[in-house]
Amino acid sequence: MDGAAVAAAGGRTLELTDPATGRVCGTSALSGRSDVDAAMAAAGRAFRRWRRSTPAERQLALLRIADALEARAEEFADAEVRETGKVRSVVTGEEIPECVSALRFFAGAARHLEGTASAEYLPGHTSVIRREPVGVCAQIAPWNYPLMMGVWKIAPALAAGNTVVLKPAETTPSTAVLLAGVAAEFLPAGAFNVVCGDRDTGRALVAHPVPELVSITGSTRAGIDVATVAAADLKRTHLELGGNAPLLVFGDADLAATAEGIAGAAFYNAGQDCTAGSRVLVDARVHDAFVAELTAVAARQRPGTDFGPLNSAAQLDRVRGLLERVPAHATVHTGGKPSGDRGFYFEPTVVSGLRQDDELVREEIFGPVVTVQRFADEAEAVELANGVPYGLASSVWTTDHSRAVRVSGELDFGCVWVNTHGPLAAEMPHGGFGHSGHGKDLSAYSFAEYTRVKHVMTRFA
Repeated sequence: MDGAAVAAAGGRTLELTDPATGRVCGTSALSGRSDVDAAMAAAGRAFRRWRRSTPAERQLALLRIADALEARAEEFADAEVRETGKVRSVVTGEEIPECVSALRFFAGAARHLEGTASAEYLPGHTSVIRREPVGVCAQIAPWNYPLMMGVWKIAPALAAGNTVVLKPAETTPSTAVLLAGVAAEFLPAGAFNVVCGDRDTGRALVAHPVPELVSITGSTRAGIDVATVAAADLKRTHLELGGNAPLLVFGDADLAATAEGIAGAAFYNAGQDCTAGSRVLVDARVHDAFVAELTAVAARQRPGTDFGPLNSAAQLDRVRGLLERVPAHATVHTGGKPSGDRGFYFEPTVVSGLRQDDELVREEIFGPVVTVQRFADEAEAVELANGVPYGLASSVWTTDHSRAVRVSGELDFGCVWVNTHGPLAAEMPHGGFGHSGHGKDLSAYSFAEYTRVKHVMTRFA
């Protein structure tokens, strides 16, 4: 924090586990309240300077951070793979480039403030709208995309002139620490601070009186906890929470190509993705044929080669428990159990015959598991899709353009893909409705959320 690496004040540490082996792979600081106090004080001091930096200065700093991350990609990949078990080629070929892209996008956004034109709305008075930074931002990142979600949080906040105290997930802290070390070369001391620790550390962060805004990417339950604590001090919140994405497959879709696309969306990152394509709704006329196609694709997937392990023993136990409780009226076509004799791998799994009120349909799975339900017509497809509390992402698979447009308008989700599922762009917003939270990551919409709007009116003679 404050531009330098320091141990937790109490000297306490946490063990880190490599989920690919189940073995201890390192330690991290277990920060307490005094550490959070120190980080907030550093961010508060830095804000007085950083808020007065010009957009051009912020842009240059973020561009330099992006260049440094790109140059040190292998070092970041080492840390990310060690603590997540991800497939290394995915980290280096997809995730780190996306991080670099997001940093560069927000570097540009720093110099493109939007607002109402200065004008005379009352005789003899000129009104101006100012967009200003919010202040110190407390941010909590998840374990499924430690580096990428960290970048998605700090980039818009810093671009808008805020300062940051970021807490990474307790199982995956190292890339956040590396990122802070890189950023310290280009930012004022204290502009970007990382506090490692557990859930108590996160609670101390949210409850602290200094932050004006709290952002979390995590489970719906965690988001409710954060919102409840933040409300006591009227802090602004940015909540990117759970998902349970429906994928609507209509009878005119190319079933083989659709099965390939959905398998990719379902098993990417071992299904540990809030937008994962895990809840498939299929036209009853092609249901059996599609299940056969999807099962064949899933059976070819290889844990450890095509996707990595689950994040922890606890997550493995959770997914295993969901499959052990599959009701008798459902059918497990492939998978359904842990894979291998070490690490936290789970077999790619396809389950059909489920009903809308079954646990596997209602709950976010966060594992390499796909459920398949059938629908009779378009109206039922939309009803089933919208019939869960989440509202983050969805997709429509059809060759009928009119249907795609019509159904996209009916789906109550923050993102609707058509004939694909999962691609994101830094220029486009990502965020949901309902129990998936509120606020947007990426895009100009995210940048705007890290600003406040001020009206300045001047009387002239």
